[in-house]
Amino acid sequence: MDRLREALDFCIRHQTVLGYSIVSLLTAASEYIFSSVVFKCPCNSKNMLYGSVFLIVPAFILLLLGYMVNVRTWRLLTGSCPSEKHCDCSSWGTCARYCQVLVPVTARALVAPLTWIAVALLRANFYECAASGNSFIKNLICKDQEECQNLLFKIPCDEQLSTKIPSEFLSLQAQSQLIGWFLIASIMTVALISTCVSRCCSPVSYLQLKFWKIYSKKEQELFEVKAKEHATKLAEINTHCFFEATDPEPFPTPSNEDWRKISFLYTFSSQEQYYSMIHKYVNTNRGNSAKFKEEGQNPPVLGFVDETHAIESGF
Repeated sequence: MDRLREALDFCIRHQTVLGYSIVSLLTAASEYIFSSVVFKCPCNSKNMLYGSVFLIVPAFILLLLGYMVNVRTWRLLTGSCPSEKHCDCSSWGTCARYCQVLVPVTARALVAPLTWIAVALLRANFYECAASGNSFIKNLICKDQEECQNLLFKIPCDEQLSTKIPSEFLSLQAQSQLIGWFLIASIMTVALISTCVSRCCSPVSYLQLKFWKIYSKKEQELFEVKAKEHATKLAEINTHCFFEATDPEPFPTPSNEDWRKISFLYTFSSQEQYYSMIHKYVNTNRGNSAKFKEEGQNPPVLGFVDETHAIESGF
């Protein structure tokens, strides 16, 4: 039992890393299935189109799915263009704020598509097919030799034909693997640098950030419990009044404006320290104080505030 509890605690502490790892493994497995079962290079003049589609289109689909499953995307967009207001981005501050949120969202959405491309390049099937039909590579390797160009089309279907191609150039498979390792090294370098910059620019210290994450998680657990209790009681009152044909007793519930205020994306301000939008709402006279409307910075390192709220709330 103790071992199970330790394993659960480990998963909770490292849920972000484990989540990315699972996504990467599933993407790699999907690529293996596609390249082994579905992919069949035509070995003719359509090689470039066919190979490129299998290399790029699934990655693009995974990118779109990454945006769709990221809770901050919907927290940013939900209610941003109500019918009574014009949906525009005329304010530079509004545009900058949207971009500031979309940058980390995009970084997370790129995990699966980049994994697909990297694994596909290491396996080389898609690249070999696409490159064998590429006019630049064809002219580089074969120049004006028509027989060589015809052989190049058929290399993905018969690896032995590569021995008849001039050997001073790397094989298409070797090219693909080199590009794949370069892509992986570039991704890891950019990830490390961006993480270091994000932590260096953190407005709070390491231990306060750790406390903040604990607070955010506990607040949303309590919010979930209270929301269920409140919704259950309101549903019971309305259902009872419907069947008994009676008028409901007064039952206080947050207004549309109250919900809108706590649904804003979190903004950090060094003047007033709040750990969430609910914390800010409660301590600014239910959001009626001028301090509530003050815009602060929203550094990527504090993105967990909005994400925890949405995950715990099921959105």
